[in-house]
Amino acid sequence: MTQQHDSHSLGNVHNTVTTEGKTGWRKLLSFLGPAYLVSVGYMDPGNWATDLAAGSQFGYRLIWVLLLSNMIALLLQNLAVRLGIVRGLDLAQASKHTYPRFVNFCLFILAQIAIIACDLAEIIGMAIGLNLLFGLPLIWGVSITLLDTLLLLFLLNKGMRKLEGFIISLIFIVGVAFLAQMFIVQPDVLDIAKGFIPTKLNNQSLYLAIGIIGATVMPHNLYLHSSLVQTRKIDRTDEGIKTAIRYNFWDTTIALNLAFFVNAAILILAASAFFGRGYHEVAEIQDAHKLLTNIFGKLAPALFAIALIAAGQSSTVTGTLAGQIIMEGHLNLRIAPWLRRLLTRILAIVPAFFTILHAGDEGLGKLLILSQVVLSLQLGFAVIPLIHFTSDKKRMGKFATKTWLKILAWVFAVLIVGLNVRLVIQEIDTWAAASAGAANLVHYVITPIAVGIGALLVYVFLRPLLYKHTDQPVLVPHGIAAALDNLEAVHYNNIAVTIDFSKNDQDCIRHALMQGGKRAHYTLIHVVETAGARYYGGQVMDNETQSDVDNLDKYVDALKKLGYKAESKIGYGGAATSIAEIINQNKIDFVVMGSHGHKALKDLIFGTTVNSVRHKVNVPVLVVKPQKK
Repeated sequence: MTQQHDSHSLGNVHNTVTTEGKTGWRKLLSFLGPAYLVSVGYMDPGNWATDLAAGSQFGYRLIWVLLLSNMIALLLQNLAVRLGIVRGLDLAQASKHTYPRFVNFCLFILAQIAIIACDLAEIIGMAIGLNLLFGLPLIWGVSITLLDTLLLLFLLNKGMRKLEGFIISLIFIVGVAFLAQMFIVQPDVLDIAKGFIPTKLNNQSLYLAIGIIGATVMPHNLYLHSSLVQTRKIDRTDEGIKTAIRYNFWDTTIALNLAFFVNAAILILAASAFFGRGYHEVAEIQDAHKLLTNIFGKLAPALFAIALIAAGQSSTVTGTLAGQIIMEGHLNLRIAPWLRRLLTRILAIVPAFFTILHAGDEGLGKLLILSQVVLSLQLGFAVIPLIHFTSDKKRMGKFATKTWLKILAWVFAVLIVGLNVRLVIQEIDTWAAASAGAANLVHYVITPIAVGIGALLVYVFLRPLLYKHTDQPVLVPHGIAAALDNLEAVHYNNIAVTIDFSKNDQDCIRHALMQGGKRAHYTLIHVVETAGARYYGGQVMDNETQSDVDNLDKYVDALKKLGYKAESKIGYGGAATSIAEIINQNKIDFVVMGSHGHKALKDLIFGTTVNSVRHKVNVPVLVVKPQKK
């Protein structure tokens, strides 16, 4: 039978990195990785826009907001780690067990909007970076970002450690680039120290502060981290879980502090290079690049552009993984990773295209900051369930969060939600005052939507308190093991074998005969995929079709001579659809298929027929891999 991982978060890499039997620094290294994939979301191009705007407008005064964001991120990411390790569920899966289906659908939509906002930031960052470094027009840069779908597909097929190594190398490039820039701009250390003292926020600084929090503490990172920690194979004893939590704590602390260094470096760069020289309105990444060129020559801006491209490319990979986790967890829906990536990217590219066409290059900077505010508005819907789940003593046992930690987490949650509510009210008032038409739009469309979202947030908060432990008692992703009885042998009467006239055919037929013997009836299926077959179906009889029919009949005749009951069926057009139709029409009760052995790019080109057929039929499917000789 085909192996299925539908119960696991990121099933294709679940438990693929072993940590057992290792000690000392080797043990630590085996756990290092997941937090670095998460940390790239904390230094993506969206952060650059908010950090540049904060540094140029307010100097070093908002560094304390960055530090606060980093502390919130450390706490919340460690809660996500705890959930993933102890319960073996990611945040979306835990939500599915707790909230009704409609609420999960709403949470999925909101989380998807957050991922699109994040992806939008990466698209804009990559396009701007390519424009600054190579002079490529922004519209072309945005188009090129579609190609990273292929990069993600390649990396996922290489395994988790290869993906982590790629991301860490990009983080290293970003870190070195900014370290070099710090030596070039030579910031005032005393003024930087003063920036860690909290100051009062006005309307503009509040907007930027919320943007910084949204850009730093990203909701999709909580989903991602709770899943990525499950790629480590650990000892499921209490001591083994405790060890895994401890090592992942260090992984998270190191990675997020590196991200804080990068964010602080961007803000300090803007404060030193622009605010100190009277350039107080540098919110655009392009403007920052031009001013760096004018002030410091060519090296600093080149490093700036290289770091921007590396940050954008690394973040787009993790955004795709988060999208897969959210869709599978909330909706129990799994689609091909490349298709998932393509859909998300297209949804993010559309607003970027329209912004460039309507508002020109200047509009991208404002869109970038807006995307980070959207991320912040989504935070409550991820943070509140996370605190509930990790505080649940019945589900978490001795690993439930301690009282002081729970109180601190709720304080941060109230802070995030409170700031967001204030921002929403402030923005709605501003829009309503703009014009009579805008006021009508606000009163009859935007305000009801805002109230509805607010009501959903209240429900998400109250449900686990009012209906405690009413969810299904699912302690592991697979659910509870069923009792084993009536284990008599299964006899198949109608067995189908897919034929592609390759070296796989003999193995496929042999495995089919092993299942049914001479009692069963065998249907050999081949699909003609020529252009004529796709357009004309069974009416076509070109040379290839005739040759395939003759070859298939030879197999049938050979089986009949050996005493087996067999017939041939020819399909036309798309392989998966045709095979599924024949199986369903002929009441087949068992299918044997040969695996083509394609990987990565070839899967994208030739398709994954086996998986497609598996989802179109309701009978067992045996996949026979080609024998290596």
